[in-house]
Amino acid sequence: MNKIIINTENGEINLTFEFLDNPTAKKIKESLPLESMANTWGDEIYFYTNITAPVQDETLDVKVGDIAYWPEGKCLCLFFGRTPMSLDDKPVPASEVMIVGKFFVDLESLIKVKYGDNIKIQ
Repeated sequence: MNKIIINTENGEINLTFEFLDNPTAKKIKESLPLESMANTWGDEIYFYTNITAPVQDETLDVKVGDIAYWPEGKCLCLFFGRTPMSLDDKPVPASEVMIVGKFFVDLESLIKVKYGDNIKIQ
């Protein structure tokens, strides 16, 4: 299992995750380890990766716990609740994304993540 570590002013948050079996996830996996800076958009954490990955089956249909690649920004996105585009409790990305994995963590802990927090993916 892979790990995402987010260092916040309140301490460290550890997420375990699994990659899906698709070409986009494979390209990201080959680029590990990664280090970046957190951005937030509602209950979504996203971070720049500088990875150009192939995409297929892009979607706006994401669920809490999804990790997605956002090709427009070369970012990975962690969805854990409502985003500014949401009409209900379901997250909605700003534009189409490619789902590359699922993460596992106490979702409440992700509310503490702020812009600029350090993120490492191993």
